[in-house]
Amino acid sequence: MKYPRYKYIFAFFDLAVIFLSFKLSEYITANVLNKNVILNENEFLTYLTFAVFSLIFVFIFQNNNLYKINILLTRAPHLTALLKSFLYGILLLIIFSFIIKFNLLLSSRFFVLFFFIIGFTGVSFFRILLLKPFYMHFTKILNNSNILIIGAGKSGKLLAEKLLFENFYGIKITGFLDDKVEKGEEVFKEFVCLGKITELKQVVKNFEVDEIIISIDNIGYESLMELIDRCNELYKSVKLTSELFNIVPEKIVTESYSGIPVVDLSPKVNRNLNYMYKRVFDYAASFIGLLVLSPLFLIIILLVKYSSKGEIFFKQIRIGKDGNKFTFYKFRSMYIDNVEDTAREQSMMEFMKNDKTMFKGSAKILNEKRVTPIGRFLRKTSLDELPQLFNVLKGDMSLVGPRPCLPYEFDAYDEWHKRRHIVYPGCTGVWQVSGRSSVSFRDSIVLDLYYINNMTPWLDLQLIFKTFPVMIFGRGAK
Repeated sequence: MKYPRYKYIFAFFDLAVIFLSFKLSEYITANVLNKNVILNENEFLTYLTFAVFSLIFVFIFQNNNLYKINILLTRAPHLTALLKSFLYGILLLIIFSFIIKFNLLLSSRFFVLFFFIIGFTGVSFFRILLLKPFYMHFTKILNNSNILIIGAGKSGKLLAEKLLFENFYGIKITGFLDDKVEKGEEVFKEFVCLGKITELKQVVKNFEVDEIIISIDNIGYESLMELIDRCNELYKSVKLTSELFNIVPEKIVTESYSGIPVVDLSPKVNRNLNYMYKRVFDYAASFIGLLVLSPLFLIIILLVKYSSKGEIFFKQIRIGKDGNKFTFYKFRSMYIDNVEDTAREQSMMEFMKNDKTMFKGSAKILNEKRVTPIGRFLRKTSLDELPQLFNVLKGDMSLVGPRPCLPYEFDAYDEWHKRRHIVYPGCTGVWQVSGRSSVSFRDSIVLDLYYINNMTPWLDLQLIFKTFPVMIFGRGAK
């Protein structure tokens, strides 16, 4: 995984402190309160549970951005995120304990109180009073990253200035790459242009570059995506600061270097292994989901059938992975009217061309009078999307990924738009949970590409869990 070394160190200490907090809480509960705290009288299972939940807490920390450098180097946001994480973790622990009849919690609620006090105090102490000063004063041990900036224009110089005068991150600027600046020419202070972008591979090797930051001005999306691909081929950490990707820090908490948001675009896990995991998880989760939700399916089927004339399921040809077509399923939510299809296509093409948000462009629903009463509720809560679990089970879709487009949309795509189809389309994704209908066409593409470059099992789980409140409260839906 391409994570900076300091993140592993913080995660290791978090894991150790949380496990020891569990153990110390158990000791106090057993010896001070004389409560039986061993799970089914099995010490091994108890400690295994402690270890598993310690790992879960690390994942919760990751979800709450506690390994992002701009959070690590603060105090108030740091403590707030820690408190939030512990509350979430303890709530999850309580729910889990009642499900498996965990004697440690059921016999003594004081264990939870002891764990919260010891765990929160211990992690806060290590992170803020020990690891943070250690990081600040011994960054050569923790980080020692050599940074190469691609782009010697205004954005690149501003980034270099910030990193030079507000460098709390233990990084070293090796220089710049830029096609418009001569090799050896001074760009900012003592930093010079090390060559053209075509010399990227050799420069990274010669200067032992650990991280590449793309901060290039006046570049198009297609050229930028090709540059990102070229950087990722070198298996280095790749980050981007560009107005073309401004939607990402607006919708997602990203890291920032001295106040400048940087978007991480380097793959975190082996892509082949991740695809294998996704397929196994998709098959298992969709099968279980169809079984568990079968009563809800039956209710919706009856409501759709008897509320209006027409088929129960809406079927449509969509574009999937690598541009392949497949049949896409939804619950029908509108009255049958084929005349509207041509008008909707024209509206969608206008939406894509003008890059409006869906709210303003009304591209998602052309005529709300066509929506049935039950369909309005289904669309608001996204329950009309549930039949896509069949698509996932068939292998046409994934639970998480870019949304599948219509054939005429795909034909109108620019080449860089089509990059969203190098993976399986998904039932939910980054832009669906970040704004849904309030996101413009171009921004939705950018958010999908961000997901593709950051795909991990943990990110998928985060997006799945974030989808539920979006469905329940109907945020951004029409």
